[in-house]
Amino acid sequence: MVDETLFDYLHMSIVEHYNNENENDVETASAYLSQIGYRVGYSLGERLSKENARYRDELDTVKYLCKELWICLFKRQVDNLRTNHQGVYVIHDGRFRLLQQTLTTMNKPIDSNNRLHTLYIAYSNGLLRGILTNMGYPCRVTAEIVDFGVRFQIEVNPVVGQK
Repeated sequence: MVDETLFDYLHMSIVEHYNNENENDVETASAYLSQIGYRVGYSLGERLSKENARYRDELDTVKYLCKELWICLFKRQVDNLRTNHQGVYVIHDGRFRLLQQTLTTMNKPIDSNNRLHTLYIAYSNGLLRGILTNMGYPCRVTAEIVDFGVRFQIEVNPVVGQK
């Protein structure tokens, strides 16, 4: 419980710092937070998956992310995983932990137009991108705030280094 609280405060502090540093440019602040998340995710993916053999395909890897790693990262499984079987995955978390912090700290409803809410999920976009890239699936991750949760869209690139 203590480690969760420390992580929550660290996450809030990082978001607040980049929000204050880039008051007029949400894109720059979001890019910085995503890059931090990517570096952490890349290292974390290496550490958490070293006991497990590589999965045979990207679907198994994404399932592993949703079942095992999501619990380690956000203390619960995802609510829904959908795919078109062509490299696009949609993960829905109806009570996304890092966004729920804002309910208690800001006393504001969660919406996609709130700049701070956008910054709160930018770190997680980078985190997921780093984990999957480390596992051999470079991808692009976007997120949108829906109701009280977040819907992440992961587009796996078939060619390494393609953006």
